[in-house]
Amino acid sequence: MAKGKLILICQSGGEFITKGDGTLSYEGGEANAVNINHETLFDDLKLKLAEMSNLDQRTITIKYFLPGNRRNLITLRNDKDLNRMIDFHGSSVTAEIFVDGKEGFDHDAIKLHASRASGVKLAETVNHISTPSAAAPVANTPPDVGDLPVGSTAGADKIADSSSPSYTASPASSEDGSDYDSDYKPRLAVNGSGDRSPAGLDMNGSPADTVKKRRRTASWMIGAHGPTIVAVSDNDGDSRRRKKNNRGRSSLAAKKLVASWRDCINGVGQDFKSVKEFREALQKYSIAHRFVYKLKKNDSNRASGICVEEGCSWSIHASWVPACQSFRIKKFNNSHTCGGESWKNAHPAKKLLVSVIKDKLRDSPHHKPKEIAKSISRDFGIELKYTQVRRGIEDAREQLQGSYKESYNRLPWFCEKLVEINAGSFVNLMTDDEKRLQCLFVAFHSCLQGFQNGCRPILFLNATFLKSKYQESLLTATAVDGDDGFFPVAFSIVDNENEENWRWFLEQLKSAIPTTLPLTFVTDREKGLQKSVHEVFENAFHGYSMYHLVESFKRNLRGPFHGEGRGVLPGKFLAAAHAVRPNGFKKFTEQIRQISSNAYDWVIQIEPEHWTSLLFKGEQYNYIVQNVAEPYSKLMDEIRESTIMQKIEALIYMITELINTRQMESSKWTTKLTPSKEKRIQEEALKAHALRVFISSDVLFEVHDDSTHVVDIEKWECTCLEWKGSGIPCRHAIAAFNCSGKSVYDYCSRHFSVERYRLTYSQSINPVPGIGVPMGKDDADSGDMNVLPPAPRSPNQQKKDQTKTEDPDKRTVTCSKCKEPGHNKASCKATI
Repeated sequence: MAKGKLILICQSGGEFITKGDGTLSYEGGEANAVNINHETLFDDLKLKLAEMSNLDQRTITIKYFLPGNRRNLITLRNDKDLNRMIDFHGSSVTAEIFVDGKEGFDHDAIKLHASRASGVKLAETVNHISTPSAAAPVANTPPDVGDLPVGSTAGADKIADSSSPSYTASPASSEDGSDYDSDYKPRLAVNGSGDRSPAGLDMNGSPADTVKKRRRTASWMIGAHGPTIVAVSDNDGDSRRRKKNNRGRSSLAAKKLVASWRDCINGVGQDFKSVKEFREALQKYSIAHRFVYKLKKNDSNRASGICVEEGCSWSIHASWVPACQSFRIKKFNNSHTCGGESWKNAHPAKKLLVSVIKDKLRDSPHHKPKEIAKSISRDFGIELKYTQVRRGIEDAREQLQGSYKESYNRLPWFCEKLVEINAGSFVNLMTDDEKRLQCLFVAFHSCLQGFQNGCRPILFLNATFLKSKYQESLLTATAVDGDDGFFPVAFSIVDNENEENWRWFLEQLKSAIPTTLPLTFVTDREKGLQKSVHEVFENAFHGYSMYHLVESFKRNLRGPFHGEGRGVLPGKFLAAAHAVRPNGFKKFTEQIRQISSNAYDWVIQIEPEHWTSLLFKGEQYNYIVQNVAEPYSKLMDEIRESTIMQKIEALIYMITELINTRQMESSKWTTKLTPSKEKRIQEEALKAHALRVFISSDVLFEVHDDSTHVVDIEKWECTCLEWKGSGIPCRHAIAAFNCSGKSVYDYCSRHFSVERYRLTYSQSINPVPGIGVPMGKDDADSGDMNVLPPAPRSPNQQKKDQTKTEDPDKRTVTCSKCKEPGHNKASCKATI
């Protein structure tokens, strides 16, 4: 593979012929060539191949042979498979792939995909006559794409301004009523701008693969239409080179700085403004010349220093000269007889150390103590202990951004100002008997009104660590707007995540949202919040987060696996979740059982009334398969070193920008429904043209495609069950509307209208000035209430306080000796 590139000979339109020796030969069709490398994304390649071969990108399959083996075809399904294929052909210039699928390329897909640069370039088309056993070299080398970006990285460190996609999985009924085919994959919903993203839920990867892929290819940011996926290049080499270059520049700057310190002390007669200035100059001088001294006399009028090595001749003496109003060097012996031995025990003054660390933190706020200690050793030749550096970092950060501890004192002021500037907002601060922070609840009036006026009654409850030494947690309630974008409703900072604090958060939420409508709450099943939800909201529905269920399902997959293998199990699990008929649910769970009985047992023991479309009674939510908490956790990770008030400021800024951006963009929409729902209506309308409709009455219609369905437009129901569950008329209903002359828009859920969407974002948040400003002495003295940070907890206390019921998925260890659970053979005490 030359220079990390591989030329793909892409065969399509032909067929495989089995030869007498059992090998496969591809006959007929045509061939195209493209360049790929390890940065190429699978979705980019698939789209380009679909365009070249005029195939429907949703049905396309890509297969290849292993080098030297033309008997077995390997299927490409994701980025991991693509990189594995490139590795298999590492010693080759070209590789053959075989593309198949339904004819008819959706040319709008190119427009939808144009918002980010593709890592694949089309080479010349080659007329194909017959395929040899080895791919022939291509006459003209395809364009090099090694230097092209895989995606846009703009806005990765800010709140994304652009439109953003969200991933949804919606049901599509089949003839037998099973709702899905066996190769079910979540549907990719399109947002307002029509952008699509290739990153989503990896059906074939393990949880570790999912994390690696997320770190490598994309990061979620709350953007204009939900959590935006910001693509990041997988060029680790460039990243390492940049890091190395930055380190080199930093080291060079440090060396220049140390060189400038060599002349801080010139000799007898040199004047300083004060003894303080003299001490600082002497400290820098000693570092530059690599020796250690001690001050025998040290007061405001005089200072005398000698080398710490006994018998060394180096010495200096300076004193105050009243006539000149300066501190002058009177004696100076600049010769050392110790041979530089004193430098082995060098310890810089705390103030100088803090100053050096402060400069490093300005360049890189997330520097770790070990990294700083290493850089100081490299740049200044001083070896420091971990504790010295850690204390120096704390002092440096306090000088840069204020005291983390004292920042809590501004919480009462913040609560008062927030309500004053944003009238109607709901804020509550609670402390314990020692005035330590227990809970802070914040719900802006604009967010509460947006939720009640425009969003469906669904709230996702999540927790995120603030990543501070006080180990607070951020509890959030997040809704979904009419375009399937996430909408923050309320948040709370608590001393730790436990059942008591979750219940308090729910009680504040109930006070802030005075609604009689039954709400649907979605939580991580392992948090065990069902009891608290129903105690506070008596008529609420409670569902399990599909993201957490899928991750838990993947964690608990254990062999042996049969049939299609482990990779298809997450997709079949989601298909079972979205099945709307009993036989559909049974079909997919049975397919899971045939592959893995352990996986089947895991699925069956989860209460289906909390996660399946078939039995869940609340608002449909299980098409949302991404991590709702990820925007919050990413933000907290980026600002983990900031004070509590600066974190609150960043959180409010993120929410404010989200509201303002969506408010502005939705003002330009001209459709009746939000973009993602409008697109779905248009797709269903195209399918409706081929259907036959028989009118039974004014409200009942019989619609025929491959099967027969009855549409009741008065009850907003179709026997395919899609309309009732999604709130968007199915193709059968649209066919009935076309016959009766009714408008499809009159039969869509009101939550999907542009009018409702604009109501969601109609009110902006008024900024509270000075939230993140470091607290001064006057502020501390004027405060009526002192708030202290939570008491730091030990790791054992953290585990004890975590809101987590005993995991029913946890495997029980069984002794192979006595057959009793709870221990293994090595620790068994039974006597046989």
